[in-house]
Amino acid sequence: MADDERRHGSGSVEPGSTDQRVGMKALEERGLDPEELRERLIDAIGAEFSTYYYYTNLRMHLAGHEDYKEITEDARLEDRAHFELVAPRVYELGGSLPTDIGDFMDRASCPHAELPVPMAGDSPDPANLDAESILEVLLEAERCAIRTWAEVCDMTHGKDPRTYDMASRILQEEIEHEAWFVELLSMERDGEINPAGHFVRGEPGEAPYSTNRRINDSA
Repeated sequence: MADDERRHGSGSVEPGSTDQRVGMKALEERGLDPEELRERLIDAIGAEFSTYYYYTNLRMHLAGHEDYKEITEDARLEDRAHFELVAPRVYELGGSLPTDIGDFMDRASCPHAELPVPMAGDSPDPANLDAESILEVLLEAERCAIRTWAEVCDMTHGKDPRTYDMASRILQEEIEHEAWFVELLSMERDGEINPAGHFVRGEPGEAPYSTNRRINDSA
């Protein structure tokens, strides 16, 4: 068989072209707008990165609740793993991360998980910050992440197996995170037993579904 007769030997991208990508053309041919997907992914991992930062702060204020701190640490490091898993996909789709981190954070698809500092008159009163209010912030951040990655799954299902696989793996971990904080908040706020089926990860931030490489090895 001659080379020009082989079924996938040529396509719409000129041989040797670096201006176009077959990986993006394939998405277009399957009905997906790769530029729109790329921008959604930047927004989504902006939220993962901001959550990693804000969870660091939230965790610091859970002193005396070492079990809460440990679980928040798992969620914190796994959100970083989500950012690192998907960031290369942005470049594969012909994009790049914003050069200014402020611009990146402005694009995050979820509200920042800020420390819920109560007010004492006109001033913040961190002395009266409680675990319940922090758990509420953690829970809502996970719920926003679930909505974000469920949308990416819906967008890419049957069209982009690479991105769908990433989003699906992240979604599984975000659903686990929500269950963890439902369990903790149920007990802390309402005194109710609402098990999450949580088992301690093998190591902090194990990210069993989404890690490209061990976080501690890449740090």
